[in-house]
Formats: sequence, structure tokens, C-alpha cells
Amino acid sequence: MKKHTIVALVQDRPGVLSRVAGLVRRRGYNIESLAVGHSEQPGISRMTIVVESDYVEQVVKQLYRLIEVIKVSDVTEDPTVEREMVVIKLHAPSSIRHEIVSMCGVFEAKIVDVGTSSMIIEMTGTPSKVENFIEVVRGYGIKEMMRTGRIAMVRGARGHNAEQYVESANGTNGASVPALN
Repeated sequence: MKKHTIVALVQDRPGVLSRVAGLVRRRGYNIESLAVGHSEQPGISRMTIVVESDYVEQVVKQLYRLIEVIKVSDVTEDPTVEREMVVIKLHAPSSIRHEIVSMCGVFEAKIVDVGTSSMIIEMTGTPSKVENFIEVVRGYGIKEMMRTGRIAMVRGARGHNAEQYVESANGTNGASVPALN
């Protein structure tokens, strides 16, 4: 099965995330990653969903039926910039800290906390770079780990500029989107 990256612009309202996740789940797709955050337009959130499936066209069509959804695109084949972040707490006695610090330099990771026998490291990069980083540090002993979902943005002029979709959303699908100032 192929991993698909879907980007959606949605109204920033209570329950929208739950409705989107429920719709994807009801279609039988496993959500590998889901990230939501504010967009450049007040009242509009940008959602990146990664699902594993051979066919996601039906999910895209169904998402448009949700009144709070403004724009949806499967950007899997588009040129995109994708990022993910991981925060890892490693077992780090003082005898091996210099190795961990050197390894962090290779991956452009940041040490954000140092305890008596542990270190917390933050690393941001492409999903594959994050995966490689995790594999490298696994040998030190991962005490805790938290990984964000993938976020994606289409390169170049084409994209999901929230401002350009606000007026069409107000006129076509009944969504009540905050007017532009």
C-alpha cells in the first residue's frame, strides 16, 4: 500500500478534527500521521493527514461533504516540503555524552535538557531523516519519545493559501468562514 499525504484547509471550530478523523476511520483507512495548526488566515486551520492506501480519492470527496472543510488535496505526487519533529529522552551517563553531542551535530539536532543520567534531544527534518535519527540513537537507550505528525506544504506558486479560498468557501459549500479584513 502507498502512503498518501492529504492537506486540508478547515474552519477552526470545535469538533472539526474529530469529524475528519472519524470520516477517514469509517472509510477503513489507518491514519499514520495527523497534524493540525493555525494557518496564515485567522479562523482557518491547516491539516496534514498521512494515510496508507492505494485509493484515497473517495476520502478526498467525502471530506468535501463536511461543512467545515474548505479545500482538500492529495499532494502525494506534488513537489512538497515535508517536516516532522521528534523529541527523545536518552539514557546518557556522563561517560557517553560526548558521543551523543557529536551525533546531534551530524543530524543538526538540539539538546534541550540535560539531567544527571539523561538528555532530551529535539530533531526536526524530513520524515526519513527523523527515522534515521531514531535508529541511530536507539543504541543509547531511548527512555521516552514523542514524534509529531508530518506537515507538508506544496512548493512553488501552487498551494493552499487560505486567503484565496475564504470567499469561495462562503459562497459554495455553505461554510461560514470569517470574512477577510
